[in-house]
Amino acid sequence: MNLTFLGTASAQPSTTRNHSALALRVGGDVWLFDCGEATQRQIQKSTVKMGKITKIFITHTHGDHIFGLAPLMASCMNGAGGTADGAEDERLKTSPEDLKTLEIYGPLGTRAYVRSNLAYTRTLLEGRYVVHELRFPSDPPDGDYTSLPLHRCELPTGRNIPQTPPTDTPTPSVSYKNNTSPWMDIYKDSLISVSAAPIWHSVPCVGYAVTEAPVPVKMDPGAYIPLIKRAGAPMSVLSRIQRGEDVTLPDGTHLRGLGKRPGRKVVVLGDTYDASPIADIAMDADVLVHEATNAHLPGLDPATKDTDTHESVEKRTRSRGHSTPQVAGRFARRVRARKLILNHFSARYRGDDDVNDEAREVMGAIKSLAEQEFKGEVLCARDFMSLDVEYFTDPAK
Repeated sequence: MNLTFLGTASAQPSTTRNHSALALRVGGDVWLFDCGEATQRQIQKSTVKMGKITKIFITHTHGDHIFGLAPLMASCMNGAGGTADGAEDERLKTSPEDLKTLEIYGPLGTRAYVRSNLAYTRTLLEGRYVVHELRFPSDPPDGDYTSLPLHRCELPTGRNIPQTPPTDTPTPSVSYKNNTSPWMDIYKDSLISVSAAPIWHSVPCVGYAVTEAPVPVKMDPGAYIPLIKRAGAPMSVLSRIQRGEDVTLPDGTHLRGLGKRPGRKVVVLGDTYDASPIADIAMDADVLVHEATNAHLPGLDPATKDTDTHESVEKRTRSRGHSTPQVAGRFARRVRARKLILNHFSARYRGDDDVNDEAREVMGAIKSLAEQEFKGEVLCARDFMSLDVEYFTDPAK
């Protein structure tokens, strides 16, 4: 597992930060979380391979998180605008089983946005895509905000996924904020699963928890080989022990199978002023990515008002649906995260703190504010920052 931040700005991009996008490498695949404008350009400047993208998870449909989706799809799947002579485009002649299928997850409106973009730009794709929508009880159970027919490159298998466990269905006028249940295992295979839950913003918004299945404890072969040789047993015993089997050697020596340790967990939040509904599935995250749009930085931020305080800035930020570093730190402490990565910064905060002294001072101050609430490791994301997700086992467990 590896995380690469492709865009770390909020609302508007700056010369040092692009719109929101985050790439998670999972084995040989790449999963994107949000896809702001110019994400495909950011990918071209990064080590992320566009052809490896298999899934895209949208947190909410604000433009700075979704405007880059259709262009990226066209780049991933060799998109084009058709032929001049009216002949059938070669892209549509390939057998479906030989084509790439891109899976997209997001709240209500994601499907309509993608379909409208592709339809009105007359974009053809050399591939197929499918959109799964996470539905609140206040959303229509059917329908997808568009009367457009299924795009010719869109699979009809897109699911409308209800919250888990089922909640009583309110009238459409009931706020989505009354529904705090998660969406469990929206994707799952033998190695990894993805669940989601609401987080509070100015529009319906979700966060995602990516959880690896338990993995075998690392073996030290040197501790077993002498015993196996002495007993005259085959070396294949090592693989049985690694799988967790208890083995009795021919000389009566009993070797216990290795157990498993928890897999890694990465939690990626969209925009939020309160992430409480996702707390249960975010517990013990190895990496928590949480926005920190604004901060009170007297003496560092020229936009600071004389009357500002940490409390007033937090109140103002909250009223716009966003968080301060302290809010992020408190949530990280609540869910016992190992590492907190602050993200989604105001355009006022430069993202080149690796080379710019002024930016380094500002981002250091933002980091310190989060550290007042959270004693684990804190990082401030910048575009193209990349880090591996390490295994971590709490000694108390």
